[in-house]
Amino acid sequence: MNGRVYLDHNASTQVHPEVVAAMLPYFGERFGNPSSVHSFGREAREGVEIAREQITNFLRVSKDEVVFTSGGTESDNLAIKGVAGARGAGHIITSPIEHHAVLRTCQVLETQGFAVTYLPVDGDGLVNPDDVRRAIRPDTILITIMHANSEVGTIQPVDTIGAVARERGIPFHVDGVQTFGKVPIDLDGFGIDLLSFSSHKIYGPKGVAGLYIRKGTKMVSVQHGGEHERRRRAGTENVPGIVGFGKAAELRAREMEAEATRLTALRNRLWDGISARVADVRLNGHPTRRLPGTLNLCFRHVESESIVLGLDLKGVAVSAGSACTSGNVEPSYVLVAMGVPLDWAMGSVRATLGRLNTDADIDYVLEVLPPLVERIRSLSPAAVS
Repeated sequence: MNGRVYLDHNASTQVHPEVVAAMLPYFGERFGNPSSVHSFGREAREGVEIAREQITNFLRVSKDEVVFTSGGTESDNLAIKGVAGARGAGHIITSPIEHHAVLRTCQVLETQGFAVTYLPVDGDGLVNPDDVRRAIRPDTILITIMHANSEVGTIQPVDTIGAVARERGIPFHVDGVQTFGKVPIDLDGFGIDLLSFSSHKIYGPKGVAGLYIRKGTKMVSVQHGGEHERRRRAGTENVPGIVGFGKAAELRAREMEAEATRLTALRNRLWDGISARVADVRLNGHPTRRLPGTLNLCFRHVESESIVLGLDLKGVAVSAGSACTSGNVEPSYVLVAMGVPLDWAMGSVRATLGRLNTDADIDYVLEVLPPLVERIRSLSPAAVS
């Protein structure tokens, strides 16, 4: 352990050295606009299309089914607003634990006359496919359910939900930002028509993501301008970022399975160690249907921020929830939807592991975390003796 332990990989990851190397030429001699017809433009276009092939090979789809965007948020917006715009009106089914990119997009559509059903989740954060089936109406135009939750790591039964959607002929959008490159995604087997996925969660650069759009899915563009991305997303492509994204996907194809096994073992070792050393701690999310490297815990009578800041002083980076809600003193909306009691939910901490984490990192966290929790509790008037 080198004094700094990064356990926030669901927020972002360190760019892989091979990804950096692949990107570098596109910051220098291959600087052309990929829409230009001269040799400089053709060089840039070649980089974009090689990356598209790397990603579509990973997903096992055709090259004209992937659109590059600026991030997972834009991909979610394009998927949901694109389908809604093509229909003009109708009903959308989602859940209350989706990423804000989905939730707030649906809320905006509600102000424009669309109806939205927010399905409940159980104590593990799972959506019941039977609830999806019961929520479908004659005017339902889209079902959007994330593959895995970024906070608690619960993996949804998207295969069963996709079968329900396909049976009723309803487009199915899946936010796969936290699962792309971490666990297998079978687009056909899961019945997915639209998949959002991102680069900086899989050791690629920030500022670039993708949206898979199954052939035949009726969509409209939500960003207007030039003819980029087959008229589905206007704007000059982020060439270095896209090149890096492609390389990151290629590396994931080689490393994903082994890394998932290793991270699952590290995650379980961390949980076993904490639960043996700290009283009044609970695991959030499904115990087995979860992302390999995600561990979300609640420490009773302890505020999340106190643990996050205390660990940071020890060189350990964790989060109090998702990165998009950091700094918010309210309990996690995900844990609230799961029915976690307030006195527990205020003490939620998320540790998410990645490719550079080691057994030594786990040993160090197990050394510094228990006394930190004990010290914070000793200062809390709500703590039990």
